[in-house]
Amino acid sequence: MSNTTPRATSIRLFLADGTSDGIRIVEKSNWTGVAVVASRSQLGEALRRDELGRPGVYVLIGLGNSGEPMLYIGEADVLRKRLKTHASKKDFWTRFIAFASSNEGLSKAHVRYIESRLIELAMAAKQWEVANTAVPAKPPLSEADRADAEWFLAEMLVIYPILGIDAFEAAANELAPDPQDELRLCERGAEGRGREVSDGFVVSAGSRARASEVPTIHDYMKKIRRRLIKSKVLVPEGDHLVFSQDYRFSSPSTASGVLVGGTSNGRRAWKNKAGETLKTIQDRQAQDAD
Repeated sequence: MSNTTPRATSIRLFLADGTSDGIRIVEKSNWTGVAVVASRSQLGEALRRDELGRPGVYVLIGLGNSGEPMLYIGEADVLRKRLKTHASKKDFWTRFIAFASSNEGLSKAHVRYIESRLIELAMAAKQWEVANTAVPAKPPLSEADRADAEWFLAEMLVIYPILGIDAFEAAANELAPDPQDELRLCERGAEGRGREVSDGFVVSAGSRARASEVPTIHDYMKKIRRRLIKSKVLVPEGDHLVFSQDYRFSSPSTASGVLVGGTSNGRRAWKNKAGETLKTIQDRQAQDAD
């Protein structure tokens, strides 16, 4: 994400066919970018849009072999031609998000640079499976062109989470709470530290998960653990798996389940230094809001 201080802004979501699950066009105030969002079944209709006749960057979104979210990141001189090719050559994806410039301000070099940066960010964050196998080399750009590309990328990174894509934001970049509010888990041999964030729960680097799993562990939980081991977010160390980086889970219970190797109620497993459960803390916050 951009290092600049966040500012209030407005984002316009246009429903091209008037339905919530149809083709969507996304624009942001004071920005020349535009995004086209569509499902695979809507590809034929989407390809007729003018925005996809320009250079741009796209992500294909679906589920990987592990059942976890996966994306493929690409760029094209003419977006519609590349997306049409992917319809026959890549099977996993179910929708796409393509970004172009509304004033045709993106050059081939710009989109290649942005593609490389997106792959770099997604591979470093390790939040989603990435179908790309390597980070392509960045094209040579002047200092001014590189600044333009980084500005365009920063605006894209504001929009992706609104569309349900949190693959590019490393959990370490989440705003840390007051140390007094840090939550801990000590259960079934696991020892973890973490914190609630706006879109889930972050387990801190150095937390120690059980290497073994209970026989009744849910299949989806087993797949998450395998993926985290494969991506080296979880690193074997004796009888434990140690978190090599901060990692964001979708919920406190998924976080605690991965740590203990089985089903866990995260709202009761995570506690503050005073021994209060996350449930107690959340209930008190709700009462204070009355």
